[in-house]
Amino acid sequence: MKRLFLLRHAKSSWKDPGPADHDRPLAARGRRASKAIARYMRDHDFEPDLVLCSTARRARETLDRIAPALGAPSVELESSLYGAGARELLERLRRVPDDVGSVMLIGHNPALQELASDLAQPSPAATDLAAKYPTAALAVLTLAASSWRQLDHDTAELVLFLKPRDVE
Repeated sequence: MKRLFLLRHAKSSWKDPGPADHDRPLAARGRRASKAIARYMRDHDFEPDLVLCSTARRARETLDRIAPALGAPSVELESSLYGAGARELLERLRRVPDDVGSVMLIGHNPALQELASDLAQPSPAATDLAAKYPTAALAVLTLAASSWRQLDHDTAELVLFLKPRDVE
């Protein structure tokens, strides 16, 4: 069984209009939310084998804040995750080696929400996720398959959809 963690970056700051979108830092609210999510992950032993993270500053800062809770995963910062659509994210996940049991993808909306909604089998939590995927929200999906190549529409069970307000 494979486990997939889809984490939307935490709330970014719009205070300074100067930086390009890619370079926006986390807001104070985002820093608090990512720490709350990290506490939950640590308390529930969520330790992915591999982390795929967008190179956008707000995604990297989210990773920095949750990293102490993740154990010692392999981390890959990938510029292609910034601006990617749901289809590109799915294709990237299908290229994960089969010996990797769990993956965390830290990315952006709307692609992350679309991907999670597409992968998740129908459930009340999946309906909630489809309605709104707030910043720093974490979807945990399981795939009853031996290969990441088998990841497809309705092939995963959404076992948790955690919003920062649930744990702050």
